Amino acid sequence: MRRGGTSLRRLWPSDGPAVRAFFLRLDPETRASRFMAAVGDRAAASYAERATVMSGVVVGIFVGGTLRALGELRPFGNGPSGLRRAEVALTVEQGFRRAGLGSMLLQRLAEAARNRGIAELRLSCLSHNVAMRRLIMAFGAEMRLDDGESEGAIRLAQATPLSLWREGIETALDFNLAVAALPLSRPRPPLPRAA
Repeated sequence: MRRGGTSLRRLWPSDGPAVRAFFLRLDPETRASRFMAAVGDRAAASYAERATVMSGVVVGIFVGGTLRALGELRPFGNGPSGLRRAEVALTVEQGFRRAGLGSMLLQRLAEAARNRGIAELRLSCLSHNVAMRRLIMAFGAEMRLDDGESEGAIRLAQATPLSLWREGIETALDFNLAVAALPLSRPRPPLPRAA
C-alpha cells in the first residue's frame, strides 16, 4: 500500500540492511519497549539479521524510502481450546508515532494471520505504553495487566476468498517493490572489439 511518500509492504531477506539500520536507529526507550528489556546494539543487530528469515511475516512502512515502522507476526502454536495463535510485535520510530503507522501494521498483520488460519493474536507491551494499549484495544483486544506488562488477545475472523485474494495481490506487489528497491549492479564495461 502506498500513501504519498509512505509505503507499507512485506519485508524480505533482501531488506536485511534496512531492518538492521532500523533497529540500530531506535532510541533506548523504544528498543526496550520492543524487546521488553534493555537491549544493546549488538543484540539488536543480531536480532535484525534473523528477523526476515524466521518463521512468520514481517512488514514495514517506508517513509521517504527509509524504513520507519516494522511489524512482526510470529506463530507460536495452539491455545488450550485448540485455536492457532500468534504473537505480534510492532515498532515505530519515535519521530513517526501518532501518524497511524502502528494501526496500518496491525491491520496488515491481522489479515495475514487470519489467512494462515490463526484465530488469536497476542500482543504484549510494557504497562506504561499507553499508546500501544489503546491501539490493541481499538482492535477489540481484551487487555490484562500483569507485573508491569500488559497483554492483549485479539480474536480473528476466518479467512474469506476476498481476504486471501487481497493478500495474494499485495504480496505480489510487495515483492515487485522490494526488487525495485534493490541496488543496481554496476554496468559491465563493454568488451573490447576484435581487431
